[in-house]
Amino acid sequence: MTASLAQAEKDRSDFRTIITGGTKLGLIVAAAVVLYLAAGRYAPEGGLRTGLLALLVLLGGTAAAFLPGLWCASRSVEGIAGAAALGLWGTVVFAVIDIAVLRPLHAYPWTWDDVGGGMTWWYLPMWWMLGTFLAWMGGLVVAGEAKRRQPSLVRVAAPVVAGAILLAAVAGFAHLQILLPVAAGAGFAVTLVGFGLTTLLRRA
Repeated sequence: MTASLAQAEKDRSDFRTIITGGTKLGLIVAAAVVLYLAAGRYAPEGGLRTGLLALLVLLGGTAAAFLPGLWCASRSVEGIAGAAALGLWGTVVFAVIDIAVLRPLHAYPWTWDDVGGGMTWWYLPMWWMLGTFLAWMGGLVVAGEAKRRQPSLVRVAAPVVAGAILLAAVAGFAHLQILLPVAAGAGFAVTLVGFGLTTLLRRA
């Protein structure tokens, strides 16, 4: 009975946590996107701009991946699922801001529209899936960290960010034709999945 009560206090997947946390997450991601757009437009060209854009990608990825798990206090399946649901709602909130504010202001060129044959809605399901997947993997990492010590944003994010920087550096040394912000984002996703799968294998 005591163990059940303790578990219930740790994992949170209630409606209020999901909606409130997801709304905050969507606003945070929207702010990160606005900062990215501003940096891409007004920062001096060269290494400073590229590094700043890569940093913003990593900060946005960190928020999208790990804040849901921390806010849901992910420890078991319940909290990990709550993190994924919170991440999904965050993508919906951002999509509303994107469609209602950023698109009418022509904040950025919509090259993705051309990929979709001029349609603006094809990317939304992909965005929802990506945000949910990142939050799910992040929830797994948070749960794994909680097995050893109290998780914090720095503790769970630092290894993933370090892995992303390492992979981006490898891509640069290999002279791959990949922009640094793209390499940083891809490296973040790959490293996050690696840590998430490691946690799954440990729990199996």
